[in-house]
Amino acid sequence: MTASSTVKRVFSGSPWEKKIGYCRAVRSGNFIAVSGTAPMNPDGTVHGPGDPYLQTRRCLDIIGKALEELGAGFEHVVRTRMYVTQADQWQEFGRAHGEYFAENPPATALVEVKALIDPAIMIEIEVDAILP
Repeated sequence: MTASSTVKRVFSGSPWEKKIGYCRAVRSGNFIAVSGTAPMNPDGTVHGPGDPYLQTRRCLDIIGKALEELGAGFEHVVRTRMYVTQADQWQEFGRAHGEYFAENPPATALVEVKALIDPAIMIEIEVDAILP
């Protein structure tokens, strides 16, 4: 079996995937890496402009779908990284994160960044998961 046959990729259909050369998530063996995920609606608009809680939930919904396609769930997540443009809103980002990970909290980081790809985007989340 070649290395490429043990790797499974999930694509979200975003036009940026082909332009930039990435996919939503990759599974290699029992390890899954989910790319930075922004709170985008299917029509390409930003979900919940100005609302850190709604944006975080949208990111995690997208991530959850990718994990599911690769045979995993939030219980398999071991690390999250939240890149936010307004760290003073940490409680709202954290409230949404906590709703998804209350039963199985991962290691995490919340890092303030100057800007994300669209000024309306307040958060982008990366996830690593390990299957048993």
